[in-house]
Amino acid sequence: MKIAKNDIEIKMQIPGAIIRQQTDFGDATGLGKISGEYFSLSAGVDTTPLFIGLEGNLCQSPHWGYVLSGQITTTDANSIEETVDAKDLFYWPAGHNVKVIADAEIIMFSPQHEHSHVINHMIEMTKG
Repeated sequence: MKIAKNDIEIKMQIPGAIIRQQTDFGDATGLGKISGEYFSLSAGVDTTPLFIGLEGNLCQSPHWGYVLSGQITTTDANSIEETVDAKDLFYWPAGHNVKVIADAEIIMFSPQHEHSHVINHMIEMTKG
């Protein structure tokens, strides 16, 4: 799920402040500790080969985040693609691959245990 800033409902607007809220933006029930992550990614990065060996050959960690700049496309287990752009909030459920379309800077919040497992797996895959 992704949503552009201007598509998020304004809940309150007063001089100097606009508060927008998108409810039901993922579910963190039972996920334990969350890690905050800042990724800098170059155009052309494709996680597909890095996720080989994970369940379904996909990242099995959900992520909630914000695209500071760039463009990224995710593909889920059903081959459904979704593209997020600069200034989009996003939620990526578990079971996805990532392809960077344009140099990107993103901030993500992920379940620490699940995403650490994926990151460690990627590190091992690059040791060749």
